[in-house]
Amino acid sequence: MRLVSYLKDGHDQLAFLVNNKVYDADMVHPELPSSMSMLLNYWDDSFATAQAVDKAIHDGRFSQHAIPVDEVELLSPVPFPSSCRDGYAFRQHVESARRNRGAQMIPEFDQYPIFYFTNHHSVQGPGEVKCMPDHFEKLDFELEVAIVISKMGRNIKAAEADEYIAGLMIMNDISARRLQMEEMLLNLGPAKGKDFATAVGPCLVTLDELEPFETAPKENHTGKNWNLIMKCFVNGVQVSEGNVADMDWTFAEIIERCSYGVTLYPGDIIGSGTVGTGCFLELNGTGKRNDPNYEEQWLQEGDVVEMEIDGLGKLSNTIVKEDDDFSILALKKNI
Repeated sequence: MRLVSYLKDGHDQLAFLVNNKVYDADMVHPELPSSMSMLLNYWDDSFATAQAVDKAIHDGRFSQHAIPVDEVELLSPVPFPSSCRDGYAFRQHVESARRNRGAQMIPEFDQYPIFYFTNHHSVQGPGEVKCMPDHFEKLDFELEVAIVISKMGRNIKAAEADEYIAGLMIMNDISARRLQMEEMLLNLGPAKGKDFATAVGPCLVTLDELEPFETAPKENHTGKNWNLIMKCFVNGVQVSEGNVADMDWTFAEIIERCSYGVTLYPGDIIGSGTVGTGCFLELNGTGKRNDPNYEEQWLQEGDVVEMEIDGLGKLSNTIVKEDDDFSILALKKNI
């Protein structure tokens, strides 16, 4: 199934996405909830019904309820996530980024998966991404895939963790690199460099839909993985390509660590971290290492960032400058 949320009469509406048309969940079946949050909270009770409705839509029923997707305003598939964590699962990205700044690969990467919390109130779907002046100091995209948790769990073992995943969606962990690099000098995780926007979507694709793409995890790892090509385009020019199957740490293993001594809830989002070549920070570093005359590229006002992942669709966002000249960089104390 491909599930979306869109703005309807001032609230988020859960809908099925089939052949570029949306079908309101509560219109096609009275027992289905009208919001993604409610569906996730009653996932086990509602999933079989939702599957049957999805098949009926594909068979041509409910055509009277169809709305072209380009006539609605898509939101994040999970409009109000209960939390948002982002992992660090792709060794290629970590290794390249460290090599580009003259650092050795950190051995702890291969010992355990890590993550950070980002601002779940700033999670959005397709459309405009509003940026303040300081965000344009080395503004970057990050090509990722994300999962959504579908049932409550605590101390979840990796061997059972895939049962807690509702589905996958595209994630763009938008980053203001100057803010990020300055604040991380103090050895505390990324904050203002990250918390202004995280884009996900356009739809949540359930795991049953992705079964043909399943592949084995890396050696000595546990959990599902998927052979899904990932691409990013800026203003129509491809700048990045990778594969979800390149994840070294699986989502199951990341869930195991996230849930240690902590309860995960339906609607929690967990990102994979950046795929290899999946951001300008890495691309610029590699370019400059190979050619001293390489000209760095960063996102600018008006840029259109499009991310495509096999089976998950296309997430498109346009960079917009807010009408405000306030700068937190200008508030730095020079003592």
